[in-house]
Amino acid sequence: MRCKHCGSSCHEALPGELNTEEALGLCDQIGEMGLQWVTLSGGEPTTRKDWYKIAERLSGNGVIPNIITNGWLIDENMLDKVIKAGVGTLAFSLDGLNKTHDYIRREGSYQKTMQAIELSRQRGINVTAITTINTMNLGELAELKHELLKRDVRQWQVQMGFPMGNFAGHNDMVIDPANIDTIIDFAYQCMLESSIEVMLGDCIGYYNLKEIELFKQRCEGTYSRHGCTAGKYTFGILHNGDILGCTSIRDREYIEGNIRNQSLREIWENPDNFNWNRNMRKESLGGFCKNCRFGDRCLGGCANSKLTTGGSVYAENQYCSYNYNVKNRVNLWAEKSTEELIAMGRNFAHKGYYQLAENALDAALQRSDTDTDTDIELLNLYGYVSFRLGNYQVALEANEKVLQIKPHEVYALKGKGLCLARMGSVEEGIKYLIQATSLTDETFMDPYLDLAIILSENARSDDAIAVIEEGRKKSLRFIAQSQGLYQQLLSLT
Repeated sequence: MRCKHCGSSCHEALPGELNTEEALGLCDQIGEMGLQWVTLSGGEPTTRKDWYKIAERLSGNGVIPNIITNGWLIDENMLDKVIKAGVGTLAFSLDGLNKTHDYIRREGSYQKTMQAIELSRQRGINVTAITTINTMNLGELAELKHELLKRDVRQWQVQMGFPMGNFAGHNDMVIDPANIDTIIDFAYQCMLESSIEVMLGDCIGYYNLKEIELFKQRCEGTYSRHGCTAGKYTFGILHNGDILGCTSIRDREYIEGNIRNQSLREIWENPDNFNWNRNMRKESLGGFCKNCRFGDRCLGGCANSKLTTGGSVYAENQYCSYNYNVKNRVNLWAEKSTEELIAMGRNFAHKGYYQLAENALDAALQRSDTDTDTDIELLNLYGYVSFRLGNYQVALEANEKVLQIKPHEVYALKGKGLCLARMGSVEEGIKYLIQATSLTDETFMDPYLDLAIILSENARSDDAIAVIEEGRKKSLRFIAQSQGLYQQLLSLT
């Protein structure tokens, strides 16, 4: 089809393709590893003459084969093979209404696809549509939904087109970050209508309230956006047997091995493979993602999104809904004074809106009109909200800046101790917390409670009890403050 939006750039069979014998042997290895399903895609998988043998071998090994096709070659004979091979889902690429679809693909392809969908549904085959969204078809989603419903299609996956492969030459067709919410809103409305299940691709999210509800409906009430699955729960196989975390990621540096040289299991279980994602941490991310409250969970989301739009799998995900909306709100603060930003940060922190508090305080820190007293207040507050966001290194640096100005600042000593403990330097952290307790008074007893918590978390319950009892002698108010932890610790002794 030479599709303009295609992430591949395949005009004919690529050199080095696995032959039938190699492909079938690979199917056996896939079965031995206990995979649940495999998607055969392309290019166009049905142009490979042995596609049905591969699908049949997979299903014979207890693995569900799914196929993504443009539908051009689908006829009754091919559908006989689809059914016989045990294909789970036949997914048709549909990229807009007639004119748009044919422009992106080729003349007559829209009608061919729709006829193939109708024929497949008549044969009782499970059919799904897949749409790669771009600037041309974004406004056609509602009409396209009606066309699918007329053909009794009840599941529809939508995903974003990235500037790679053929699409790298059509940057004007790549949607803007703001359009992610448009897609989520559309999918959510379809859910409310109970009309068609719109499944958001892994590249569309994250932590948007509507997207959370869509995800929960699909995953039996759970929301588990825990980063890109590449090399963790999924992997991709290229035409020549190269193994990588995801078939969308084509850079050679992410190829982990080739099944002509090693078994699939050896490649998968090699502890040195897929490290770019298996060992990814929030601290290694860039920009907004590094400080995001959800960063340690979603790890910036889709790796290919970051790679193709940000230049690195560790880059900030500009196409994250949460990222876009927070930044959009922050842009409204440009004219605020430093004092107003600090007040906003304090208010947001008090309400538990730590991400907004971090953004307001970060903007204030970039101003140069603060005095020493304001610096201490601002840095203490920034350290606190950074800690609550799990940004321990950032919080540690804020506390250390305070201590450079005022070495015996109790709040900063306590904060530094907590950060060090959370970052793994427990004993060093305890030393700073002990120092904070020695300098504080009955009006601020948090260092005692935090020290007791760190001690108890590190199997030092007796020491934690002793710290609490010392604090209770120092402050009557601390008795109520520490009662829950104190009773819990006593019950363990």
